[in-house]
Amino acid sequence: MTDFEAPFILAIDQGTTSSRAIVFDQAGRIVASAQEEFPQHYPHDGWVEHDPEDIWNTTLSTARAAFAEAEKSGEVGAIGVTNQRETTILWDRTTSAPIHNAIVWQDRRTADVCAALREEGLEPHVAARTGLLLDPYFSATKAAWILDNVEGARERAEKSELAFGTVDAFLIWRLTGGKVHATDATNASRTSLYNIRDNRWDEILLEKFRVPESILPQVFDCAADYGETDPEIFGRPLPICGVAGDQQAAAIGQACFAPGDIKSTYGTGCFVLVHTGHEIVESKNKLLSTIAYRLNGETSYALEGSIFIAGAAIQWLRDELGVIKSADETAALAESLETNEGVYLVPAFTGLGAPHWAPDARGAITGLTRGAGKAHFARAALESVVYQTADLMTAIARDGADAKTLRVDGGMVANDWTMQFLADMLGLPVERPKVLETTALGAAYLAGMQAGYFQSTDEIVERWRLDARFQPAMSGEARQKNLDGWADALRRTLD
Repeated sequence: MTDFEAPFILAIDQGTTSSRAIVFDQAGRIVASAQEEFPQHYPHDGWVEHDPEDIWNTTLSTARAAFAEAEKSGEVGAIGVTNQRETTILWDRTTSAPIHNAIVWQDRRTADVCAALREEGLEPHVAARTGLLLDPYFSATKAAWILDNVEGARERAEKSELAFGTVDAFLIWRLTGGKVHATDATNASRTSLYNIRDNRWDEILLEKFRVPESILPQVFDCAADYGETDPEIFGRPLPICGVAGDQQAAAIGQACFAPGDIKSTYGTGCFVLVHTGHEIVESKNKLLSTIAYRLNGETSYALEGSIFIAGAAIQWLRDELGVIKSADETAALAESLETNEGVYLVPAFTGLGAPHWAPDARGAITGLTRGAGKAHFARAALESVVYQTADLMTAIARDGADAKTLRVDGGMVANDWTMQFLADMLGLPVERPKVLETTALGAAYLAGMQAGYFQSTDEIVERWRLDARFQPAMSGEARQKNLDGWADALRRTLD
């Protein structure tokens, strides 16, 4: 039996398609875990919603299950929270009841609003203050849409009867029994309302997006005192000590604390994040400048590229097409083909993110012949994630980042075939850590810092362990042929 190092840290990892809870010991080892999927709602084309009560109930049940299992081996001493970013919830301050379904980060309903604001010349102001582009991806236009479309919501907001938050803020509110309305700097930086230079809500943007300041949460450091849980939840109060959006938490779990450190997370979407230090790097290639983390009042920044569909393409094969029964089948199917035989999938199911930013784009599959079968679909889905990553890495290189290796994490990276193809297409070594749940691990590390279990980020760097390194093995000619085929499929989609 493993001798775990207590006290333990409970990490709540609330994602786009599932909620999970993982308890880590101080060596970064998993003590216990639980996970539950929850329904996705698609009311109209390009709309994506979650029931906030599904988010809360699955978070609560998985957290309790992991907590109970871990307490058989030692005591849980602190909680860290990480979450799907940009997803927007408004709720009643008195009853804690949501006034509308959560509008998910993938949702495109406010594309016309963003286009109109762009025509008015707002985008340069948004970029200068927030590091973001004008896109329905971010929270501001989602919040305004709820205020405008739920009867009486805007009037109630003006009276401070409502609260706004990304998923972390909603969970903190529920966990603390409505005592704490707070978010962290990384989640705030994804709303299009937060000035990342001055580290405060921006009055000008609040006015432009028509979001009342009275509904906003207080913004804390990533490692901070977020209050204690209601004693009824776990049988005793537990301190909430760390919070970060999922991609920033993954970078922390991957020990990306030095300028130039770069990671890519493969979950529902894919997100490449490169640490840029204490200075904001303004992208010339449609990447986002964002807060990597804020510790002890000091802000570190990053460049980020966002891909909306990664693992979601595999779910699509399973749930909508019935091509596979589980994601585990895709590697063998892909490997059964010597090449993709000219079949490419552009998974623009909810538009395209960086570096294209085409919210109206829709998915396409090209190169089909009568001989194409489920192996071609599986391979095309896996390859699409790699090609989109290659597009991001090209943009990052053009912005001046010189990547030597790429650290990867998330559910998809267990697939060796995909990771080797990624190394081949990037022409870079790809490093997979022993702990793949780096998003939850990052939240745990943040909580551990606030709780006093870790004294500095150096201790986190020392805990990172390599599982496998994938070296490029494909010829330059073969690599370029694949990339040219992708570029052609992408061009057709964008046209």
